[in-house]
Amino acid sequence: YLSNARGGNRAQKDRSEVNKSTHKPWRQKGTGRARSGTAASPIWRGGGQVFPNSPDENFNKKVNRKMYRAGMSVILSQLAREDRLVVTEEFVVDAPKTKVLSEKLRNLEMEEVMIVVDQLDDNLLLSSRNLPRVRAVDVKSTDPVSLLKFNKVLITFAALRKFEYLYA
Repeated sequence: YLSNARGGNRAQKDRSEVNKSTHKPWRQKGTGRARSGTAASPIWRGGGQVFPNSPDENFNKKVNRKMYRAGMSVILSQLAREDRLVVTEEFVVDAPKTKVLSEKLRNLEMEEVMIVVDQLDDNLLLSSRNLPRVRAVDVKSTDPVSLLKFNKVLITFAALRKFEYLYA
């Protein structure tokens, strides 16, 4: 899953991209030296790479649907075993205020938390996006890395039913 999120950013130059002349360094015969075509040859110092890395390299790996679903269900059950999964009836923020959400989470004694709801409303999204250790998502946007990263996962009953439908 993490390698699918990876973007290629390393780049090297091959012999056609190196800034070297295409002029033949010395004539073919009579010098006593080895034959040579260009200074951009990979065996020359400053020459191009033989098989260079390119930034458009593809790091994607196929994750089977059944394997992904099994992984998500294992993560959720492990969170429940470790008492890191908190299930509530409903989690609603009345106004799009960060202070309101912060106080609500402080009352629940949660600092670093991922809030999973079945339908993400604007008030929750706007009030959570400025808190560095809080993330609010809907069921479809959850991913295994985020579930493991946060200390607590706050999930509503409706979202839990949706998880059961998707991953069971």
